Amino acid sequence: YMTPEIIGKFPGYLSPSTGLKYADIPNGLGAISKVPWEGWFQMVFYCLFVEYKSGFGKDYKEGTPGDLGWKMLTASDPEGKKKKLQAEIANSRLAMTAIMAMFFQNGTVGTTVPEMWIGKAPVPGYAWAFEGELGVQAPVGYWDPLGMSNDGCVEIFKRRRESELKNGRVAMFAAMGYITPEYFRWPGYLSPSANLKFADVPNGLGALSKVPFLGWAQILVFCGMVDFGLYRADPSRDPGDYENAGVLGVPNGSGPMSDAEGRKKKLNSELANGRLAMVAIVGMMFQNG
Repeated sequence: YMTPEIIGKFPGYLSPSTGLKYADIPNGLGAISKVPWEGWFQMVFYCLFVEYKSGFGKDYKEGTPGDLGWKMLTASDPEGKKKKLQAEIANSRLAMTAIMAMFFQNGTVGTTVPEMWIGKAPVPGYAWAFEGELGVQAPVGYWDPLGMSNDGCVEIFKRRRESELKNGRVAMFAAMGYITPEYFRWPGYLSPSANLKFADVPNGLGALSKVPFLGWAQILVFCGMVDFGLYRADPSRDPGDYENAGVLGVPNGSGPMSDAEGRKKKLNSELANGRLAMVAIVGMMFQNG
């Protein structure tokens, strides 16, 4: 699925009788409608032939699933062989998820895998409107697979960047807070009136049903007050840069930094860590649920 995007395509013709060259075949799902039916017949026939030669399920019927006589993954050491076979199964599971995700992404967004990661200029030969902004980092560079910034609107870009920074900062706190109760809990009571101790609150998503309603109300009101009182957007300042906050948005934090390169490096790190934290906290909640 990815090879034609990276190393190119075979020279010459896929179907000389129809004048169809390999270069004429689009990448991804678009290739399905371009390959002649004779080509699909050849591929299906070849797969059936391979299945026939392997015995049509003879391996699992004999109690050795996957053992078709091809001994590439083998070792004289039983533990080494087991490790290699376990790795094969794990890689296959990952590959099944990956190819389905690439199909889905290609069918919905319309771009293929490398374009999803490195982006694609809205007009051939021209640059993106925000390719010089913070957050454009290796290895993906400027990443906008949906083309949401193609209009070049600075105000919309600033609003999205501020949302990204806020969500990233919250996600970093959330990721740390999700793990911390596994190793440390406050002593005493979370709610004396309900006789609820901190030790009684389970880790992860189970805590949602244990914390009293008034506790959630206090948390939401506190977050709203901080957001409304300290983190008010100022059009004259960069996204995420608040007058009442420090370099990384922490109230009463030190700043601004005089070293321009050092500041840029730290702000890029904040964006990268925030993106990772958003993926991490969603992954932990999904795994827990």
